[in-house]
This record gives sequence, C-alpha cells and structure tokens, in this order.
Amino acid sequence: MSFSFCPHCGTKLQPDFRFCPSCGEKIPCPVDSPGPAVDAAPGRGGDSMFSSSTHNPNGGSSSTSGTVEISTRPPLRKTTRGSVRLVHEETSPFTVASTPVSDDNTVLYTSPVKPRKVTWNLREEMESALESSSPPVSRSPRSVMGKEKASKRGHPLKQQDGEQKLTDRTFSNEEDMLVDSSSTSLQCSPSSRSPSRGQLQCSPSSRSPSRGQLQCSPSSRSPSRGQLQCSPSSRSPSRGKGKAKKNKRIVNALEPLQEGEELTDTTGRKWRLMKLLSQSATELFYEVASVSGSKGSSHVLKLGAKDGRIFNEQNFLQRAAKPSSVDKWKKRLKMDFLGIPSCVGFGLHADNYRFLVFPNMGQPLQSTMEEEDLLPEKVILHLACTILDVLEYIHSNEYVHGDIHAENVYITLDEHSQVYLAGYCHAFRYCPGGQHVEYREASRTPHEGAMEFISLDSHKGAGPSRRSDLQSLAYCLLRWHTGTLPWTALTNADQIAKEKHRYMDDVSALLSHCFGKKRVSAALQTYLTSVMALDYSETPDYTGLKAGISGALLQLGGSLEQPLHF
Repeated sequence: MSFSFCPHCGTKLQPDFRFCPSCGEKIPCPVDSPGPAVDAAPGRGGDSMFSSSTHNPNGGSSSTSGTVEISTRPPLRKTTRGSVRLVHEETSPFTVASTPVSDDNTVLYTSPVKPRKVTWNLREEMESALESSSPPVSRSPRSVMGKEKASKRGHPLKQQDGEQKLTDRTFSNEEDMLVDSSSTSLQCSPSSRSPSRGQLQCSPSSRSPSRGQLQCSPSSRSPSRGQLQCSPSSRSPSRGKGKAKKNKRIVNALEPLQEGEELTDTTGRKWRLMKLLSQSATELFYEVASVSGSKGSSHVLKLGAKDGRIFNEQNFLQRAAKPSSVDKWKKRLKMDFLGIPSCVGFGLHADNYRFLVFPNMGQPLQSTMEEEDLLPEKVILHLACTILDVLEYIHSNEYVHGDIHAENVYITLDEHSQVYLAGYCHAFRYCPGGQHVEYREASRTPHEGAMEFISLDSHKGAGPSRRSDLQSLAYCLLRWHTGTLPWTALTNADQIAKEKHRYMDDVSALLSHCFGKKRVSAALQTYLTSVMALDYSETPDYTGLKAGISGALLQLGGSLEQPLHF
C-alpha cells in the first residue's frame, strides 16, 4: 500500500484520507497533468497531490506539469515553555524520485526532507498587538506560550492567510486571554528591552483585581528562554475590592479593677484588692491582702497589660532575682540587706491583665521629692551606695536596669531605712551567655525610659550596658540634690540627647551648671568623672565607686546603718 504525507504537519497518510488526522487540515485536491499520469495512490485513478516525475522505459523521463499550491504557513511545534517553534519549509515537503526502480513505471517516493527549524521572537508581535488594543488586555500565560511568534531572525514573517489566522487566534478577543478569576492569573506586558526570547518577568501589581494575581512583563535580564519570574502582588485584595487598611493597635489606659476583687496567681493563692495606691497609663498599684494568709502581712500588687512591659519584668525576676540567688549573693559578700524586690506571686487575670505581687517596700522616692524640693548630700550619698549594691548584683546576673529614676526607688521610713530599686520593665540582658552585646545604634527603640535620666546609649537606640545604668544614676543624683539638669526644661528627645552628648566629655561644665554658685560635691564629681569615661563594654570598678561615696558619707557624719532623714 502506498502512503502519502500531510503537507502541513508531515504525518503519514493513507491514500483515501481527505483530512489529516493529526492537524485536522484538509488534504489538497490533485490536479491532472497533460503528461503521463502518476499513480500516487493505488485505487485513486491517478490522483496525485504532489509534483512528480516518471521514468520512460526508452531512456527518457517526463515530469508532471500540474502542481498544487500549498499554504506556506509552517506548522506549529510546541517546544519549551513560553516559546513556539515554527517549521520553515523552502521547498515542497516531499519529493518523488526521478530514477526508475522497476520496469512497470512504479514511482518511488523518497522520505520527507528534514525541515529547518527556526525560533521566532515574541516581542515584536506582542508589541504590535498590544499597541493596537486599547485599553491593554490582561492575558494568561497559556496564550503566550502556545501561539505568538512575530518575526524571523533578520526579516519579518510574511503576512499570509495562515499567519493571519494565528494572529487572530492569539489577540482577537479578551475573553480568550483571561483565566478564570478563581485561579491565579498573570497580567502580562511586553518590554522593549527584553534581550531574551519568550521570557516573562512578573512584578507586583498595584491594581490587582483579584487575590493572588500577578503582573508579568518580559525581563530585561532573563538568564534563559521561556522562563517566568513571578512575585505576589503587594496590593492584592480579595473579591476585587480595595485592600482594607490594617487597624492600628491602640493601647488604651488600663481600667482599674474594683476594690474587693480577687486575683489568683499561678500557685492558686488568692489576693484581694484592698486599695488603689497609684495609677499611670500602663501600670496600677494596689494594696492587697492574701485571702488565706495572716491579716497582719501587707503586700503590693502591680497590675499591667497582659502583653505589656510587665512581662519583661516578670521574666527578669524569674531569671535573675530568685530569692535563693539573692541570699547566696548576700552571704558571699556578708551583706545584711540587698534592695532588690522579691516577687511572691504572679499570674494572669481576665485574659487582659498580668500582675506581680511584692512585699510592701515602703513609699516611692518620687512622693518624697514632691514634699522635699532638694535632698541633702548625706541622703544622696546613702542612696547612691545602696543602689550601687543592687546594680552590681543585677549586672553580675547579665542584666541592666535601663530605667533608673525616683519612681522606681522605694524607701521604708523606719528605723532601718531600707532602699529598694524596683521597676524592671526596661531590664535588658546585656551579656547573654557571658558574651557582651555589640554596640549597635538603632538596634532598639530609641529614647526608651524616663527621658530626663536615661543614658545617651538609650537615646541612640543601642542596648543599655553597665555604664548606662551608672550614668543614669549620676543624672539622678544631680537632679535630686541640685534640682536641675541642663536639659530639664526640654521636651524634645533629640534635643535632650544633644545636650547629654555635649556634657559627656565636660563633667566640670555639667557640675557648674547644676550647682551654680554652690559648693560642688567632691564625691559626686569623682563619681561622674569615672562613669562618664567608661567604654560601652567595660567592667566598672564597683568597689572603688562605693568606697569613694561611702568615705564621703562618713566624713559628713553619716553611715549606711543609720536611718535616712530628709
């Protein structure tokens, strides 16, 4: 049985086929020639769809003069993703041998000529199509990868019926180029700078009508042909609506709890609120009593937001201020008292509050400062020694306080005059695992803490270190004793930081501004000179600092064993 081949795709055909089963194209009808008929397909009565030549037994050869014009549109061949290959044929895809094979004038059909494959660029065809369409059409990658090719290397493609049909299929209507909105779609636009063929680059869409939609454009730096580079839309609201703005989390002031309400800590112990002692925007202090405990004991409950800074204080107290660790420290240094609060209970309440329970530590120094305008030098030196003891302990446990001021200092006004340093909401672990953190500005939120007393490190957003606590204590001592600092009247945080930087290297000018015409305390001058010269990670000489202050206290007739007199 003789076979023929489809002129469009090269598929082998049986003689009675009128349509190609592969590409679906109609097989051209044969044309009779005046010369000898060539039986191209047995049983078809000499019909032939090819130009052919036959052999004459007498030694001559005759060729058929009838030919059939075949569409020159090359067949589509699917290759890599995002590109199309067209087979360009310069001659008829099949030839017939001109040499006789047998004496009965049988024609020999040779194998098809191997077509020359040419890869076409998508860019020019896409540009022309998009320029003709207004507004730009959103297209799916399916229509890009299978149908567009524009020009051959060096010369444009001939506009014939076949390729016009291809163009119409690709760019005719918008519905064919859109993907169902339920799936992820791509919004494509060509780039005039795309050096590589068939490559698309996706960039975030500013007006993405549906969730998960991407906008694509040919990449100018595409490493390979047919590659898609996609990124999700930065503005991809659902259901075609504008993106709803995120509601900013507003931190409201804590609502006080009713007196008489009971709170239960993690151990099951219940605490009854007796009286509201003080209140701020982020903290409330209550006098509480244990429901099951003795009536004579007095405790203070600190109440804060569940996810507020009080959690940082709770973490510090559980890590660095365990009663066993404090007792061990006091025994090693032969101390009778260390002014660090002991947390006797903590827990959550009503899913909104977190609370800590402490023994009664007296009254805050701030309330005393409101009654007494200035503190005498003897009281200042006493406070400095006791606070330095606490700082040495917490520094040895890898933490710094980070927010020393009068509201975080508590004093029991009795015959013992015990001084506590509390308020560890801004405590910072400066030396985790024994490795000091590096100095990095803007690594934390700048200006955290009491603006007038925090160190320059905290102003710059660097993690506070040991020198930060000692410098903050120096500002406090000056303020409590003289009543002013060069930046006391300022409210702008940057201006305050600028003033502190100005006086950092000029301690004499700082003391002159604070004391005015009064006598400058030699003990405070020595202390300030030492702490202002410390490096960020330098270990302070706590023993030398306390020795200088306690020596000056003895010269004034005071001692740490005597009660404080304001």
